[in-house]
Amino acid sequence: MAGAAGARQEVADARRIVVKVGSSSLTTAAGGLDADRVDALVDVLAKHQHKEIVLVSSGAIAAGLAPLGLERRPRDLARQQAAASVGQGLLVARYTASFARYGRRVGQVLLTSDDTSRRAHYRNAYRTLDQLLAMGAVPIVNENDTVATDEIRFGDNDRLAALVAHLVRADLLILLSDVDGLYDGDPATPGTSRIAEVRGPADLAGVSIGSAGKAGVGTGGMVTKVEAARIAAAAGIPVVLTSAVHAADALAGGPTGTHFLRTGRRSADRLLWLAHASTPQGALVLDDGAVRAVVERHSSLLPAGIASVEGEFSAGDPVELRDGTGRAVARGLVNFDAREIPRLMGRSTRELARELGPAYEREVVHRDDLVLLHP
Repeated sequence: MAGAAGARQEVADARRIVVKVGSSSLTTAAGGLDADRVDALVDVLAKHQHKEIVLVSSGAIAAGLAPLGLERRPRDLARQQAAASVGQGLLVARYTASFARYGRRVGQVLLTSDDTSRRAHYRNAYRTLDQLLAMGAVPIVNENDTVATDEIRFGDNDRLAALVAHLVRADLLILLSDVDGLYDGDPATPGTSRIAEVRGPADLAGVSIGSAGKAGVGTGGMVTKVEAARIAAAAGIPVVLTSAVHAADALAGGPTGTHFLRTGRRSADRLLWLAHASTPQGALVLDDGAVRAVVERHSSLLPAGIASVEGEFSAGDPVELRDGTGRAVARGLVNFDAREIPRLMGRSTRELARELGPAYEREVVHRDDLVLLHP
């Protein structure tokens, strides 16, 4: 018990916190924003003046349904983007008015995965969020649904929240939804109980995790929340998963929800984003020597080690690095277009520089832009 109490104290002492709230906690059954629910959440967050809070908020698409006469969340991307375009303005306006009751300003930050897997974009995103916090504003973060395509989506705001927590070097991630924690079965089934603490993957062995939310206006479910908690915990960030009505208890370190203890070390490395937020646009198949160099020696990928190329991609795109069996061993940002690589394969950079010029005396994927998938 003493260990659990100490872990919760770490939660209570957290200074920089990312709070994620789902669509079902902010909207009515008809799909419009519920002003009372928004105000109730802001009442809790605004009272913690001594903490720096980044709010990752779903709800843009859901908020845009009713104004556009849509009865349910559309399945096609174009109408989702249209709903997000209408709803995002309504969502931020509601937050702006609600936080203004406490003299607090908000700043809107819309992200796509492309913004954060590339080095320069990653630095810019961090500087913007860090400066907003330094100036006393509350960043309201959401995926940029109006321009994001299937190829550059985070997929759900739970994972986005975990990655934002890593980006801003948060002390804590709080995931708020319409369920008060992770249960060892369906919460509606008698005899199931809430799991108070998760110390690692072994604690979840045999636990049945549902994939659908109750309200039907969001994209996530318990599966995405547990995956987000795993990502954050592995990056050295503790996580509390609970319902929005228990937000105050969560911020105070109270015994609410499910507490995921950190399982890894804190890092400022953007490669977490490359591993979890990027969608490969193609693949490079490596020979055995290149696989050993990349995986065991953490070396860059040189042209000499490439056996074949798959897909259509441009310089700067994320690609998978595969071994001879087709198993993805790494992911990285490639320095050449797919059409250029066949004439580079199997050749040394020195030879290529002599024949094609100094621009070709470089790595196909630099080790600073490469992350192992099975370290």
